[in-house]
Amino acid sequence: MSGSLSITSAMADPALLDLPWDLPLDAWPNDTIAALPKGISRHLVRFAHLSGHVAAVKETTSDMARGEYEMLRTLQRLEIPCVDPIAVIDGRTDADGEPLKPVLVTRHLKFSLPYRALFSQTLRPDTATRLVDALAVLLVRLHIVGFFWGDVSLSNTLFRRDAGAFAAYLVDAETGKLYSGGLSNGQRENDLEIARVNIAGELLDLEAGGRVADELDPVRISNGIVAAYRSLWTELTESESFSSAERWRINERVNRLNALGFDIEELAIKTDDAGTTVRIQPKVVDAGHHQRRLLRLTGLDAQENQARRLLNDLDSYRATYGKAEVDEEMAAHEWLVRVFEPVVRAIPVELRGKLEPAEVFHQMLEHRWYMAQEAGHDIPLAEAVTHYVNDVLRHRRDEATVIDPPTDAFTMPIDTIAPMTGAIPVADDEQDDWRLKV
Repeated sequence: MSGSLSITSAMADPALLDLPWDLPLDAWPNDTIAALPKGISRHLVRFAHLSGHVAAVKETTSDMARGEYEMLRTLQRLEIPCVDPIAVIDGRTDADGEPLKPVLVTRHLKFSLPYRALFSQTLRPDTATRLVDALAVLLVRLHIVGFFWGDVSLSNTLFRRDAGAFAAYLVDAETGKLYSGGLSNGQRENDLEIARVNIAGELLDLEAGGRVADELDPVRISNGIVAAYRSLWTELTESESFSSAERWRINERVNRLNALGFDIEELAIKTDDAGTTVRIQPKVVDAGHHQRRLLRLTGLDAQENQARRLLNDLDSYRATYGKAEVDEEMAAHEWLVRVFEPVVRAIPVELRGKLEPAEVFHQMLEHRWYMAQEAGHDIPLAEAVTHYVNDVLRHRRDEATVIDPPTDAFTMPIDTIAPMTGAIPVADDEQDDWRLKV
């Protein structure tokens, strides 16, 4: 390295010094670069190997790099799903002493990809809808904490599989601003309109490249984020009035929010002077209800839908084995040791990059259910795991590096399921295996 390098980082990682900061980013050697798909970006972005993980390195200006670094750290403290900021590197110069652009370094989100890399050939309408729905949830969470994004798009988002749905993570915060007093309706509507227009443009671009199904309507899909956003925003923030004789509706509102994956830390409840009408409004709504419950009971950190599915299996375990009256934490520990951990340990080492453990467990449960439906009786856990590993997981591509197209329904190799169901195999250009038309 030449020149006086300035590194701003919240973590002390000496490996940062080993990267070739004296070279322009587009000239970094291949042994430094990690071959991962990238989304569309106005800046040059490269992935690099760093201390056993992968980091995204983005060339930008000094002010923008520092501003985005601090914003990402703030969003993390607010528990917003976003990439992990590692460092800002400034003062770079080449071998001749010529200045090079500052960079922002973030940790690559494992098991995630930009939306364009989720599809090998074509995008189906229901898959696009799930992506947009995930982005709507992320946008609502951002607006609740007072964050104006200013550049909402699929391209500025990373997606991870979440038990049949997707979880969205903010990956580009350089245009964002955080307002301590919250956002006005106009600011929220502005962000929502930006999202609608950008998503339509991104899907039209895919359509022009022949990468969407014929029945996919980019405008209709993009308009869907408006409806999804407003529905969720209303449920999370709107006040509700009812008769004092209907106080059960307070618990009903809380239960609805919990079902959506949100907790209420504070609830404003007011009655009128006559005591006949009650008005309630959630004041502090936090996402991750099922995540927090699973983490508290088992120590497992999963996506929200994955956590919901694992908790359902835990509750089923308690009911099946007469543990309903046992302390919940004790029963959860027993389930963890006897059910979840044996499944994870049964995955061969060479296959553990295929999916996250929680997603593997979710898909194994789906696989076990299909086997039981066909057999007409319950399938032992060990048998289901062996069948799933050999006939499903082994044939997937590694999601730690490359995520294959998301499945709308549970899939398994055709030679396994066709004899069981009498299904007709239909070639699917969107993925390596087959879909089934039943």
